[in-house]
Amino acid sequence: MIIYIIVPRRMKNIALLMGSLFFYAWGEPRYIILMIIQISINYILGLLIEYSYEVKNNKKMAKGYMIISVIFGLGILGYYKYADFFIENFNNITGLNIELLKVALPVGISFYTFQTLSYTIDVYRRQVKAQKNYINLAMYITMFPQLIAGPIVRYTDIKAKLTDREYSMEQIAYGIRRLVIGLFKKVIIANTLGEIVVQYNNTDEKTVIYTWIYAISVSLQLYYDFSGYSDMAIGLGSMLGFDFPENFRHPFEAKSATEFWRKWHITLGSFFRDYLYIPLGGNRVGNIRYIFNILIVWMATGLWHGAAWNFVIWGLYFAVFLIIEKYILKTYLEKTKIVGHIYLCIIVMISFVIFSADNIASGIDTICMMFGHSVALSGIKTLYCIKNYGIIILMAVIGSTHIPISIYMRAKKIKYIDKIMDVCEVVAIMLIMVAVTAFLVSGSYNPFLYFRF
Repeated sequence: MIIYIIVPRRMKNIALLMGSLFFYAWGEPRYIILMIIQISINYILGLLIEYSYEVKNNKKMAKGYMIISVIFGLGILGYYKYADFFIENFNNITGLNIELLKVALPVGISFYTFQTLSYTIDVYRRQVKAQKNYINLAMYITMFPQLIAGPIVRYTDIKAKLTDREYSMEQIAYGIRRLVIGLFKKVIIANTLGEIVVQYNNTDEKTVIYTWIYAISVSLQLYYDFSGYSDMAIGLGSMLGFDFPENFRHPFEAKSATEFWRKWHITLGSFFRDYLYIPLGGNRVGNIRYIFNILIVWMATGLWHGAAWNFVIWGLYFAVFLIIEKYILKTYLEKTKIVGHIYLCIIVMISFVIFSADNIASGIDTICMMFGHSVALSGIKTLYCIKNYGIIILMAVIGSTHIPISIYMRAKKIKYIDKIMDVCEVVAIMLIMVAVTAFLVSGSYNPFLYFRF
């Protein structure tokens, strides 16, 4: 960061590119060449698409280059992420015993593949001009804050900032606040909730209340883990002069599955909407085709998260609720906000039990236990968990709402209080950094959950 700040403006993109490549190579040295190949091919294809339009005046040729980009990107992603999944299922269906490839998954490949695809598709759609400077395009794709786990930053989001961005103390101060908030979410809250999840999975005392605590904890862990990373990425981006899109907006305050997915992993949802759902026809089609479109999009959303059937079921699970809401529940949920909120929280917790399960069978077993199947209501270990983790769970629930930021903003409007709060904010940031450092030093290695996607 220091090198980036002190280098001349004309050298900042090169410095950021080199730093980002070093950052990725530090964790995945084997796959840095793969990333450079993807960048180079899409750089060339972007230029060829624009050449097809402006020199040849041939949309068909441009479309051909765009299709090559899509096939190449999805082919690379498919090989590294899904090859063994398809081989294993093919063996199960046919009874054959084809040996698995055992290909290691490059970290962040789902995210940067989608970024390269959005770039070439947007050039084909003539929404942006092809980037003629290789360094600028490579820097956009490899930018280290969002490279590993998003948010999915489209080329159209930051194309202007690639060559003309401002730096200010306000941006840096904002970036530091978001970075520290993200660290707090991940290290203090998500990791602590993760302890509850681990203890539940390892205990032989599965009770109804304990299973609901587990469902709440695993849902909030996923939220704080991923939204924490997104906050860190947005904060680092601001410090570098970029405005990355928000990825979460208090999703647990939603009152329907439809609203939830407008607030959870926003950049992924908008990607599938613009590059899959709308090209399929969106909602401008008949009922049967609309249902088909929803099922395809959400099966793809599930598969994007991982090569396992529980992810596919998780995606289709949400598809079913989205369809039901459109045709049956929409009006009712809009009138009964409290009921809608309870309904949403229950279906989301069930969904993340499926999402986090080792397999479909274990996920179903956990859901059954949530509703009292073959287990007691409570027990000694359940009470122990409530005693030790009740406060952190309550803090996590409140923190997932708009209440903390609402209290903060109201206090800032009170005369003289705002000055006191400015000082308190600086002190709070320093205290959080001390606490985070202490947790990291004393705790075990606990990577971001979305690194595996």
